[in-house]
Amino acid sequence: MEITIAVDCMGGDHGPAITVPAAGDYLRRDADCSIILVGGEESIRPHAGALEREFGPRLILHAASQIVEMHDPVAIALRGKKDSSMRVMVDLVKEGAADAAVSAGNTGALMAISRFVLKTLPGIDRPAIATIMPTERGQVYVLDLGANVDCAPEHLLQFGIMGSMLVSALEHRDRPSVGLLNIGEEDIKGNEVVKRAGELLKESGLNFFGNVEGNDIYKGTTDVVVCDGFVGNVVLKASEGLAAMVARGLKEEFARHWYTRCAALVALPALKAFKTRFDHRAYNGASLLGLKGTVFKSHGSADAFAFRCALERAAEAARNRLPEKIAARMATMTGAHLQTVQ
Repeated sequence: MEITIAVDCMGGDHGPAITVPAAGDYLRRDADCSIILVGGEESIRPHAGALEREFGPRLILHAASQIVEMHDPVAIALRGKKDSSMRVMVDLVKEGAADAAVSAGNTGALMAISRFVLKTLPGIDRPAIATIMPTERGQVYVLDLGANVDCAPEHLLQFGIMGSMLVSALEHRDRPSVGLLNIGEEDIKGNEVVKRAGELLKESGLNFFGNVEGNDIYKGTTDVVVCDGFVGNVVLKASEGLAAMVARGLKEEFARHWYTRCAALVALPALKAFKTRFDHRAYNGASLLGLKGTVFKSHGSADAFAFRCALERAAEAARNRLPEKIAARMATMTGAHLQTVQ
């Protein structure tokens, strides 16, 4: 299936120096994809000249005169920069010129612009941010990661539905398992919001596993873990901090003495395999779920490899019509499950 991805080339810490080469790398791997590079032509052209000759009509430059900076307030990005590369990128999805959009820019601005331009799907109150985390068994999808700090039980139900459809689209699993993050496995544990959310998830028809605890995320107990944005963001940042600390600690210990440096040489194959298995760059690409369009958020500090991974996930979601799958699943919900909470 041929698809087109719009890329906000100006977003992130590195801008076109990373986003453009990553786009070229992905086009070499996917012959049925075209990419629209959105941003300032004078900034993109030095990185894209050779790629334009290589890919011809599969690589298109689309001008945008403004940039959403990482420090820009959401209101400025939404109302004051209507010709930003981020806004133009999302507009292309709205117009049908692109099947998906990928940006490494300001997360709050991307969510606000995407929600304003694309709108939410029927039955979805709030879009959620979902990403992949490594586990003992492979990977798990966790949401929400910060878009919704205060949630009602119905919102957590919607996150479960969206997460399940995301795994179905990207991993091609018919009935992914869904867990509700809690302080214990028992139904009596947790606050009233989580308890009620558990009841709704049980009645939803999803493959609901039940409550899961924090350590279950890394065990790979379920395919999807649902939580509110406050908890999810803390989990994500704590995980990133722990991974960085372990990496630094290993380097320091192996460099401490001559004999530990020798041990490092012996252990090098295992260390390289470990790094490859848990390389955070391979998990880059968070989906903004619940929108009438496919939008993915790359980490702002992503290198070309990581940004290419985000493009891969966006392409897979677009090919499997993720928004349509979420909408179809929401349409099957009845009664209390269709209740919306603003």
